[in-house]
Amino acid sequence: MMFWRSVVGKLAITILLLVSFVLFILTILLLEFFETFHIEEAEKDMMQTATKVSVMVEQYQSRGLLIETAEQVKDPKSRVAILFNDDTAWVSNSSDDNLAKLEDDWLQNDQELTTVLTDQEKVQKQMMLPDSNVEVMIVGTPVASTGGAVYVYQSLEVVDQTKAETTKIIFLAAGIAIILTTIFAFFLSTRITAPLLKMREAAFDLTRGEFNTKVPILTHDEIGGLAMAFNRMGRQLKFHINALRQEKEQLSSIVSSMADGVITLNRNGDMMVTNPPAEHFLENLYYENNEQIDDESNKKLPSELKEILQQVIDDESESIHEFNIQGRTWVMIMTPLYDQAYVRGAVAVIRDMTEERRLDKLRKDFIANVSHELRTPISMLQGYSEAIVDDVAESKEEKNELAQIIYEESLRMGRLVNELLDLARMEAGHIQLNKESVNMDTFIDRIIRKFNGIAEENQVELKVSKQLQVDAVYMDADRIEQVFTNLIDNAIRHTGESGYVHVMIESDENDFSVSIEDNGSGIPEDDLPFVFERFYKADKSRTRNKKKKGTGLGLAIAKNIIDAHNGVISVNSRLDEGTTFTFRIPRKK
Repeated sequence: MMFWRSVVGKLAITILLLVSFVLFILTILLLEFFETFHIEEAEKDMMQTATKVSVMVEQYQSRGLLIETAEQVKDPKSRVAILFNDDTAWVSNSSDDNLAKLEDDWLQNDQELTTVLTDQEKVQKQMMLPDSNVEVMIVGTPVASTGGAVYVYQSLEVVDQTKAETTKIIFLAAGIAIILTTIFAFFLSTRITAPLLKMREAAFDLTRGEFNTKVPILTHDEIGGLAMAFNRMGRQLKFHINALRQEKEQLSSIVSSMADGVITLNRNGDMMVTNPPAEHFLENLYYENNEQIDDESNKKLPSELKEILQQVIDDESESIHEFNIQGRTWVMIMTPLYDQAYVRGAVAVIRDMTEERRLDKLRKDFIANVSHELRTPISMLQGYSEAIVDDVAESKEEKNELAQIIYEESLRMGRLVNELLDLARMEAGHIQLNKESVNMDTFIDRIIRKFNGIAEENQVELKVSKQLQVDAVYMDADRIEQVFTNLIDNAIRHTGESGYVHVMIESDENDFSVSIEDNGSGIPEDDLPFVFERFYKADKSRTRNKKKKGTGLGLAIAKNIIDAHNGVISVNSRLDEGTTFTFRIPRKK
């Protein structure tokens, strides 16, 4: 079956059928021609013999000499019958035993043969011998001077034998032609189809991605031109495939490195392309919907996204949606993808907006906190100033007291603004550290002496323990003193009477660490993650008293200072049991 389907088979069969048809027609025509030719030639030879004998009949006086000469002139397989004018007949002998002699009365009674005698015309006829099944050819010619006739006849088997020999030769030639044609057809087909088969193998190689395959150019005809075109096509295909691969790899790298999630979908909702942020979003969405995640369900779109996809396809417009999943906020923009005018799918870009929402909330809280912190001192400045202007305070002592309040509130406002400016510069990375080698023993003693009076005033025991293996630390002394001041001041202000504040200092070859421990009011567990945020205050009611005054910026500033020193700061606390702040900075540059 494969042979009949192949080009070799089709071309060979076509050539064979065409040649066979031509040979068949030619054989029939040749057989007809030679059959007629042999009969005509035999009749012609017999007529010549009859003519010669008729001339001898006219010229020879001796009947014996005539008969002897006639025997020599005729063909051995034929017979000559001479009908004399005295109604006697002579019939010659023949080497053909089946060829019987003709009787003179039969010759005189046959209407067609008697025309030779009556009409003096030559006659040619094919007939059956009387009382025999032998078919013969017979010719007759008249003897004009004597009124007799000469007849020559022979069996058709002689012609049939010659025709059979000719037919055998014709069929032999046709068979040889068929064999040669078959060999030629297969040779020609193979020569034509061999390059085509190589091109087919090369095409299969191209489908397997082997673009370096080349078809050999064996000829310079149309097939050679086809091979050249095929090789050129392979080179162009390799170039374009490489270009597409580079574009795909580049696009894949871009999509994989994007901070935003990207999902490409077809109309059926199958996910064609995803990147890690998108997969993280889908995992959270699967978990939120209590869907089992396996290899099959990963390829299916969650129901919420299917509805959005269907809406985008129907409306042919982009759609924006926001998801709140597992405490995070995601914003998704889905846009249709077109194949000319047909919507073939959609692409979804997903952004994690949690940090932006948090920063926006911090900004709003910051504005609210600053407004709250400034509103009270401004109101007090305005109220006490009006009291002085309206002479509400009559005595000098009362006016001095009002002025003192106005002065303290203005100092508070100035301190708040300066701390905000310092914090802004630190968070912007503009903090400048004047680092130098500092003797920690002297440095700590000076700070502790500064707070001894405040501790005694608040009836709080201030203790210090030092384990200084190395005394010198490379740091910005003013900034670190600001950290100490903030942490110790907070510890004293939030520790009740008869409480303690314990400052523990350690230094070794690598680090300088400080722990400030108190047994004061402590910090609620829910507030611990936010103690280093701006405007954090343990006192949620924001009630003002001299013992717990502050702006809520001190810990944020302390954290930025420690970060600038490449250090870390942390807090541990239990409500109503106490708080411990710890920071650590590298000792060397």
